[in-house]
Amino acid sequence: MIEVKNISKSFEENHVLKNISLTFKRGETNMIIGQSGSGKTVLLKSILGIHTIDKGQIIYGDEVYSEMNNKNKQKIREQIGMVFQGGALFDSSTVFENVMFPLQMFSSFTKTEMEKQAHFCLERVNLENSDHLYPGEVSGGMQKRIAIARAIALNPKYLFFDEPNSGLDPKTSIVIDNLIKDLTVEFNTVTVINTHDMNSVVEIGDNIAFIYEGENWWTGDSKEILKADNKELNEFVFATKLMRSIKK
Repeated sequence: MIEVKNISKSFEENHVLKNISLTFKRGETNMIIGQSGSGKTVLLKSILGIHTIDKGQIIYGDEVYSEMNNKNKQKIREQIGMVFQGGALFDSSTVFENVMFPLQMFSSFTKTEMEKQAHFCLERVNLENSDHLYPGEVSGGMQKRIAIARAIALNPKYLFFDEPNSGLDPKTSIVIDNLIKDLTVEFNTVTVINTHDMNSVVEIGDNIAFIYEGENWWTGDSKEILKADNKELNEFVFATKLMRSIKK
């Protein structure tokens, strides 16, 4: 579990996060949604420790991550898998080499064990026959799956996704959603997803936090979100779904 307790974050006079408290549960998909400029990206980066919060606490399990020194934070970071919006793959490395990278950097595995783990992760995302290819030779959806394979290589306790369906067509987005959900349950991770994709929210959102003007404006699940009595949430949800329909 990850707990966010009464955190605030400002950049000079701009108060981006205002006393936010949230709980992200293990084995469930925890989603952060909100319009551009709402503070959700700053929230994600604060949870990861990229931004230093002004007040409050961020707790991983029973450890207060936000109050640790860099050495102890690194121990938590080694338990985190991250999938960036653009994938952040190494273009000059093969698919297999991309997945091997965190294993070579952070694991104590032998070379044989690392290769076995990398092959397992690629098989888990249905890319077992693509290990010799380069990122530029595969589709956007395959690149996202490569990034997911790399993120799970170290068997993380915590998985973070920043706009995992950005730039993908609706059919491929469903594949990515189902993969994220399956891996969350299979690996029993605390999965946190920052997204604009309301189809994803409705289909796989176990716990959803709507951030509005830096505040935690609404929390609930995918069954509750479409019938929530919250003006700002409703405007965001139905405007987003309308734009998605127009793009189709």
